[in-house]
Amino acid sequence: MIVDRLIDKIVKTDNPTVVGLDTDYNYLPDELRGKGALLRASVAARGAAAGAKSGGLAQAAAAVFEFNKKIVDAVADIVPAVKVQIAYYEMYGPAGLETFAKTLRYAAEKGLFVIADAKRNDIGATASCYAKAFLGETETEGETFEAFPSDFLTVNAYLGSDGIKPFLTWAEQKDRGIFVLVKTSNPSSGELQDMRLENGKTVYEYMGSLVEQWGQPSIGKYGYSAVGAVVGATHPVQAQILRREMPHTFFLIPGYGAQGGKADDLKVCFGKDGLGGIVNSSRGILCAYRQEKYAGMPFDVAARQACEDMKADLNRAIRG
Repeated sequence: MIVDRLIDKIVKTDNPTVVGLDTDYNYLPDELRGKGALLRASVAARGAAAGAKSGGLAQAAAAVFEFNKKIVDAVADIVPAVKVQIAYYEMYGPAGLETFAKTLRYAAEKGLFVIADAKRNDIGATASCYAKAFLGETETEGETFEAFPSDFLTVNAYLGSDGIKPFLTWAEQKDRGIFVLVKTSNPSSGELQDMRLENGKTVYEYMGSLVEQWGQPSIGKYGYSAVGAVVGATHPVQAQILRREMPHTFFLIPGYGAQGGKADDLKVCFGKDGLGGIVNSSRGILCAYRQEKYAGMPFDVAARQACEDMKADLNRAIRG
């Protein structure tokens, strides 16, 4: 089962870190952004046909992929997973989506679990199309293809169960998983998620109960299901409530580092076994080379050291 294999990898690496490849072209070091001549040559045909602006997007997307490969190569043996946020690729147009797909595949080839952070949300046939794109297969002329093959996909369940069922169906068929938004890390999440219902429960608690229910058929050997929850590190009080009420749900935990979440705050997201979650860091790893602490290091070396430091910080907090 996918969630068991992810936890196996977390145990093997002794590292509950997921590297967020939320890669903005502006995060790249000068030596990659300065590869203009080489990159322009590689996209010249497309650029000439599509126009200068499109060619610029293709150039940026190509540079982002080079950066991503270096990061993946640097960390593949010390972290279990990467999370690839699709918005950072969509803004570069078709070339960006090509880089998104290539990044998913490259990380998988290096043995990493791949989380597509696309927060898909719709109902009926449309939700089914999203599910096929990331978790399942698309059939054309008798052949099947995986458009954006991912081990896990983030989804928004605030349209209700009919918007989730297609993702559950494909996840079961292909042995893949989802992470459902429950308590998000952004400051204004409480405007909706903290509202109380007539039964006294908050909206996020009720969503958590649905996630726990949806996951019952896929609970693995560690006691966690393939239907996980996104629970922000920036809201430790709410996270503690959710961990108590969602004992079989594996947490994807954003908000560590650049968003202000600290390791000591997110200890409450983990079970007594020290398992049950994986913590995302994006800018703190991608841009580590810009931090004084890692000054003078090549960007990929700094990223690796940042992962090592994050691992030590998390393990100290979780086991303390």
